[in-house]
Amino acid sequence: MRNDVERWLKKYGEEFLRRIGIKRGQTVLDFGCGSGNYAIPAALIVGREGKVYALDKERQGYWPSEGLYKLIWRAKLLRLENIVIMETSGELKIDLGDESVDVVLLHDILHYYYFPREEDRRKLLREIYRVLKPNGFLSFYPGDPEVFHNYSEMETIKREIKDEKFYLENKYTGMIIHEDTILKGSVLKYRKKK
Repeated sequence: MRNDVERWLKKYGEEFLRRIGIKRGQTVLDFGCGSGNYAIPAALIVGREGKVYALDKERQGYWPSEGLYKLIWRAKLLRLENIVIMETSGELKIDLGDESVDVVLLHDILHYYYFPREEDRRKLLREIYRVLKPNGFLSFYPGDPEVFHNYSEMETIKREIKDEKFYLENKYTGMIIHEDTILKGSVLKYRKKK
């Protein structure tokens, strides 16, 4: 596991995030960032001209070495000053201005485990729509339907995303990280409808 995280942070993370469209100078919101497996490579890509908002409600995570504490430690170790920690108590109002973000990462967070109520999922999607710039995009990793056999759940959530004024632009398949393990997975890239 540890070797997977190191390989992801040194190589695969930046490669994958560049492939989905993250660029230098952008502003990224990593919603449910955990210990920063996506926030760190995003910060390396956007550089000093950009910013990464790392939002999570888990200061510590399941293990003492996880969560926002670990992200803060990693950012200091790498001297990344463009990561803004946003600790939340779980509210769905995102404390960012309208149309202020280029990219929102929703990786393994928008599913029935964290958001069992449709009303909450839709509220979150409306907030993401609000904070995304007109040409911004939402990167959605649904987790592991192959493992959990939650295909109908994923179809429901994809329909909800579409209903909340997003359209599917592309699907990217490649090496991603999930729960500190590199595996082959797919990310769906949605754009705001005008």
